Amino acid sequence: MQLSLSTEEVLFRANVQAFVARFRAPGESSATPDAALLEAWKAALIGAGWQAYKWPRSNGGTGWTAVQKYLWERACGEAALPPDIGGMGIHMIGPILCGFGTADQQARYLPSILDGSLAWCQGYSEPGAGSDLASLKTSAVREGDHYRINGQKIWTSDAHKADRMFCLTRTSSSGKKQAGITFLLIDMRDPGISVTPIIGIDGRHSLNGVTLDDVIVPMHDRIGEDGQGWTVAKGLLTHERTGLAFVAESRRKLRVLREAIVSRQGHAPLDDPSFTRKLSVIDVELSALETTELRTLAETAEGQAPGVQSSLLKLKGTWIVQRMTELLVEASGWLGLPYPMEDQEPPTDRIAPAWCQDEMQQYLIARSASIAGGSDEVQRNIIAEQVLGL
Repeated sequence: MQLSLSTEEVLFRANVQAFVARFRAPGESSATPDAALLEAWKAALIGAGWQAYKWPRSNGGTGWTAVQKYLWERACGEAALPPDIGGMGIHMIGPILCGFGTADQQARYLPSILDGSLAWCQGYSEPGAGSDLASLKTSAVREGDHYRINGQKIWTSDAHKADRMFCLTRTSSSGKKQAGITFLLIDMRDPGISVTPIIGIDGRHSLNGVTLDDVIVPMHDRIGEDGQGWTVAKGLLTHERTGLAFVAESRRKLRVLREAIVSRQGHAPLDDPSFTRKLSVIDVELSALETTELRTLAETAEGQAPGVQSSLLKLKGTWIVQRMTELLVEASGWLGLPYPMEDQEPPTDRIAPAWCQDEMQQYLIARSASIAGGSDEVQRNIIAEQVLGL
């Protein structure tokens, strides 16, 4: 794999860095962008046609090469700006529609995903069917030209804000568990849907429980055929798990951590050899993960989902994120104890509010990264079976 940049790639990097620099002043790249800045960023991405940088050009994406995608993510990560907009619409259901959707489904949904006007959530996990997703029980009974859905979903991120849900349902209980699963698109405004908030350990509301009671879904909102939902879901999960490597974000957090430690008054963790060693280990592991991600992107055909490499990226990316947040808390010391809950003002008696305002929240929510998107145990099993042949 060629690791040096071509002349064209150097020019591309300069262009995207200049684009990003319009939205972050020097010295502000570490701060979390406010709502006004994010809205301006969203408008700029749409205007440039860069909001779905991983999609194929034929579906409204950029058609960028693997290296260009990598350079874009690095530029955005260094500025604490999202490399795309639209959340799960862009990251997850968009690629599935590009790969599995009919021409009618693509025409109905892709434009609203591209402009961010339609928000999506993921209906996968259920009570009793999380890591063992194939055991899901939410039923979809065929009735003429529609399905009748009954069941429950849980840990559904942003369901309280979503317009649509992409959902795994059971249409058959015979044969292998995976063979009876069907992939449906559900309107969250249906009166048969109720959403129950789940407040996370970090005090924020992003997770939800969703109950589906006689929800009607038309046939034209089925992706693939009956019983093909598991194949569709696996493609979607590999897209998700590649994104869960968090490479660009982790690189920025590492820089923020170092800057914060230097600015600290009193105890300086960098004077502690044990702390310095842990910081160096993360740096080395992150560099290796960056190379693996770039190799994965280079080996994946345009518009296709990556393979088992996505499990490798997700597993190591999770480890790095959790170690990083542990070091942030260790560096903050007692300053990390009083952290703001949702809709509360942060404490004012902080030595370094720019970097430690939400380090405890980041640490707490990062504990769930070992489960979200497929548990670490599931990723290890996938690697053992598909890479090691065990």
